[in-house]
Amino acid sequence: MTTESSCKAPSYNITCRMSHEAAALERLCQVVRVRGFRIAKMAVDSADGALNIALTIQGTRPVAMLQSQLEKLHTVAEVKLAAPVVAAASRIA
Repeated sequence: MTTESSCKAPSYNITCRMSHEAAALERLCQVVRVRGFRIAKMAVDSADGALNIALTIQGTRPVAMLQSQLEKLHTVAEVKLAAPVVAAASRIA
């Protein structure tokens, strides 16, 4: 279900490297949700005992706050924030 507010919310790309532990992805998703963001796209790759996660998130809150909270998770080794994603108009007439 898409709401009007989520269509107007800016998008951001975040990459995260974290330890491959039980419930690690669940904790990451919970932090994203609690901090007021929505995951629009997520890709996960497992290599050398770590998870490499690429997220596209949407939200109107400061994304630096989310980055700071993700870095506090004990399983997270690194969080990188890319420039905001410019959304193309995708309306069907």
